[in-house]
Amino acid sequence: MKKIFTMIGALLLSLSAFAAMNVEKIDPPFWYVGMKNPELQLMIYGPGIGNARVTVDYPGVQVSSIVKLESENYLLLYLHLDQQAQPGTMQLNFTLGKKKFTQPYELKARAKKGCEHLGFDASDALYLLMPDRFANGKPENDNLPGMQEYKVDRNDPNARHGGDLAGIEQHLDYFSDLGITALWFTPVLENNMQGGSYHGYATTDYYRVDPRFGTNEEYCQLIRSAHQRGIKMVMDMIFNHCGVDHRWIKDMPSKDWFNNHDYQNNFVQTSFKLTSHVDPYTSKYDFDQMNDGWFVSAMPDLNQKNPHVMRYLIQNSFWWIEYADIDGIRMDTYPYADYDGMSRWMAELNDEYPNYNTVGETWVTEPAYTAWWQKDSKLSAPKNSNLKTVMDFSFFDKINIAKNEQTETWFKGLDRVYNNFVYDFLYPNPASVLAFIENHDTDRFLGEGENLPMLKQAVTLLLTTRRIPQLYYGTEVMMNGIKAVTDGYVRKDFPGGWPGDKVTAFTPEGRTPLQNECYNFFKTILNWRKGNEVIAKGSMVQFMVQEGVYAYARQYEGKTVFVMLNGTDAATTVPLKFYREILGEKKQGKDVLTGKQVAFGEALSMQPRESLVIEL
Repeated sequence: MKKIFTMIGALLLSLSAFAAMNVEKIDPPFWYVGMKNPELQLMIYGPGIGNARVTVDYPGVQVSSIVKLESENYLLLYLHLDQQAQPGTMQLNFTLGKKKFTQPYELKARAKKGCEHLGFDASDALYLLMPDRFANGKPENDNLPGMQEYKVDRNDPNARHGGDLAGIEQHLDYFSDLGITALWFTPVLENNMQGGSYHGYATTDYYRVDPRFGTNEEYCQLIRSAHQRGIKMVMDMIFNHCGVDHRWIKDMPSKDWFNNHDYQNNFVQTSFKLTSHVDPYTSKYDFDQMNDGWFVSAMPDLNQKNPHVMRYLIQNSFWWIEYADIDGIRMDTYPYADYDGMSRWMAELNDEYPNYNTVGETWVTEPAYTAWWQKDSKLSAPKNSNLKTVMDFSFFDKINIAKNEQTETWFKGLDRVYNNFVYDFLYPNPASVLAFIENHDTDRFLGEGENLPMLKQAVTLLLTTRRIPQLYYGTEVMMNGIKAVTDGYVRKDFPGGWPGDKVTAFTPEGRTPLQNECYNFFKTILNWRKGNEVIAKGSMVQFMVQEGVYAYARQYEGKTVFVMLNGTDAATTVPLKFYREILGEKKQGKDVLTGKQVAFGEALSMQPRESLVIEL
């Protein structure tokens, strides 16, 4: 009797699934013909859809495989698109028992060839901003039905403040005036989460811009407007984790979709100790905890070792390149994801888009660690990450220690920076390393102060050395803050970005004299840097610290830029004999920062924390 009831129950469940079966969503929502990789994964969502059979009748398209997952509410359909496949709408034919229905699916033409997508490089200056904290151009999208986090409170540093894409687009001329060539936003994808997800790092839909920031089309329009001004767009992505309110957590496609999936009974958090990747003596326990543990309880750890998960993520990155015409990718928490899966992603991306660029966040302050992650590194051979650009946390660390020291010839002040660059021999491509003095996860460079000479010196170094430079929003108007107060304290609203703001930093009239001095310094050096091949492509010669001065030269096709930085709070005089291999017999040069001529005699006197960028 028990067996009969079990059979009846199973039959009723099957009939229920049969009656309810339909397609709620397909990822990606459309695709492009003419890609190098002919494989297309469609992740199909719908109650009971996993029990269906699917056929396709479209020229140049064949079904490769159908993968049923543990949850019957998902189906993975793998298609093969040969080079003869043309743009158009094909029909996906679903069958479950006697029930049949069709679902249209569009294949689009590519707007560009893969090689025509040009990434960011050392000719660019990236400007990092948080959309929620920059400008609110559309207050009506602050609170929307269906979005869990309704709280918009600018007095709470960890709540949503209402900034959006419309606000950024309204201030594109500000970036043009400043001299910025590329924008990097913290993630803009949907974070339909309870709690403080204003930062965007808890994705709940990989194909939808968070509606509180705007729509997908508004994101594309913003990028088109930026491109018209010669400004590139770098998209922040996260392959390591999603948000805990993603439907994948509420209804897991399969247990191995996530690492440590039994989080409710046995939560495992990452150790955050990324050295396990490179440590020749690391234990399996330490490596697995670092690699497979969850970042935080609100960010489930995706399993990139699962080939279906990795294919989904790879396709998602390609889709945004094709759909939105983004000019680069910044990958969050890069070493926390599976090495082999990420290496495969980078290899595919480099093959499809050979002139593109991705920068990975690799937060360890030792140059050898960072270099280990760069494409073609001998340190990680025979493995190859295929990651072209890494983030120079060593430079960040050294400059933030140096700012509080007096420069000496042995590891104090700017001598720390000199020694940072000594280790460039570890990098396969030092010019493809991204440097910064601060970002959204660190203290502001100014801390809680307003030491402008110190800031000018750090920015001069950042924008003239052999790196891809990244700036953080508001530093050009001396925004400050420290994380000890709260994360939100280093992510303050840009003054003037909200209707009713009493002060604005977007105009000279709204800035204080000190802010204008800072802004004008940034504007001068950034606009000078734009299109400057000596800085973008030049070699580098650096000199050991002399009399508190750190100096280096950038050279390209007979042109030279000579940088001198007095890393002390006292005036100093440095003999020029140390630099004759660069200065030669020249009697003077022009300082880019002031427009004044600098005379070369036997010695050169410099004011406290003075910075000189001299064209010879």
